[in-house]
Amino acid sequence: MSEKADLILVSDSIFTAASKNPVSGFVSIRNGVVSAVSEGEVPEELISENTRVIRLGNRTVTPGFIDVHCFFTGYVIRFIGAGLSGCTCEEEVFSKLNEYAETLPADRPLFGHGLKFSISREALDGYDPDRPVVLFAEGCETCSMNSEAVKAFNFTPERCWPEAYAAIFPYILADREFIRPQYEAYMKMMNSRGITSVKEMGFDDFDGFTDILEEMEKDDALTLRVNFMSQPVRQDINFAYGEKMREKFSGNMVTFSGYNQMTDGSVSEFNADLKQPYCGTDTCCMQKIDWEKLGKDAREADSRGFRFSLHAQGDAAIAKTLDIYETCRRDENGKVVLRHAVTDLEFSDPVDLERMGKLGVIAEIYPQIQSIASREAKIAMINEKIGAERGRYYWNRRKMADSGVVISCGTDLPLLIDDIPQSVYHAVGAYFPEGGEPFNRENTLTVSELLGAWTCGGAYNLGKEETLGTLEPGKLADIAVLSGNLFETPAEQARDLKVILTVCGGRIVFEGE
Repeated sequence: MSEKADLILVSDSIFTAASKNPVSGFVSIRNGVVSAVSEGEVPEELISENTRVIRLGNRTVTPGFIDVHCFFTGYVIRFIGAGLSGCTCEEEVFSKLNEYAETLPADRPLFGHGLKFSISREALDGYDPDRPVVLFAEGCETCSMNSEAVKAFNFTPERCWPEAYAAIFPYILADREFIRPQYEAYMKMMNSRGITSVKEMGFDDFDGFTDILEEMEKDDALTLRVNFMSQPVRQDINFAYGEKMREKFSGNMVTFSGYNQMTDGSVSEFNADLKQPYCGTDTCCMQKIDWEKLGKDAREADSRGFRFSLHAQGDAAIAKTLDIYETCRRDENGKVVLRHAVTDLEFSDPVDLERMGKLGVIAEIYPQIQSIASREAKIAMINEKIGAERGRYYWNRRKMADSGVVISCGTDLPLLIDDIPQSVYHAVGAYFPEGGEPFNRENTLTVSELLGAWTCGGAYNLGKEETLGTLEPGKLADIAVLSGNLFETPAEQARDLKVILTVCGGRIVFEGE
């Protein structure tokens, strides 16, 4: 412990994630690595005139947070093309589009963002019938399109979600002058929320965005560790691409993490695959799911050494996903050899969560998902679609933890934007945004368990537990600091806390008040 530190963080609430209770002491960093974690006072021999010592009082220090399921591509849609948020009529929109069109070749599609009202297809056809025009509304939940755009991109305003409009990404991600600054802004936003590592979903071959990542890695410009997955959307799963990416990226900042696939959808839209029919119907799922192909893809990925994640929301979808993983390679204890995962797990059968623990399959939960619903609306939906009895197993993270499932956290960003104190409010306190009576509190995690999921659980998910996820000597110095003591703050007040400091590889990448 005699080498001088570059940075020392002193706090009465250091959560190392190697143990469940915080300690009072310090974390020292040298050359981008944690050099010491100890209780008590900082030894004088660690401090030189170049050492920065930050005394944080009772504020909680944790390992950097890891978001294991997010979409930069879905986020950047909010900023593409002409900015239309100030427009109040069609004429103003068309004027903005004219200004934007002057900066583009004549054959390029026209995009816009921030539209506050819809424009009919006929009006947009009248504006420009010859090239695609897509104008995204605020929040990007819907859009306005001309006929040429519907023809060129094969989606409609009624099907306005990233997997549907994936055909526009080649135009967006190929624009280096636009996309690199946008990714730099995205990293800053994530760093300001304590995020130091992500698992990004990239459709198909990520449309060349990996060239940007490679460039930024060489420029030492990344402040966020990027582990990316390929999600087949416009083409079948491409293993040759995975082999190339696995060989190309092998450092600490960018790695290829395998393949991601969708299965079912949400309970609210009758698209979750259920073991028993929806209330008052003989239907278990309104959408068709090719389970045979999903199983074939997962087994081939497994045989080639690629891990797989399957997005499953209904109890039958979760069970069928585990059925697939049971056919993958397993060790002498019956656990999967690779770190396959299930994402979302909205409504599950406790029997399958026990099976999940025995198989060693990782859970990727959305601990902030309760933030986008009200108590009245959510309970009404559950009672209408599956009934109160089955609703007891909604968001059942407690059973996951008790069954030995490794839990990690994601946001499905841009569906949710990372806010770890908010995730405590919801996934520990079980509160809806308006507060009041907790929902299924018996299904919640403790603060320690949830922070562990955001840190060491995420590192395990990514296969990085030897270098990330806990504050221990020799590990990379990725650290987040909150504005208060998260372990002493009641869950109902947790949303008041913010991230005030983020360190990635020993460098301060965000510093608030």
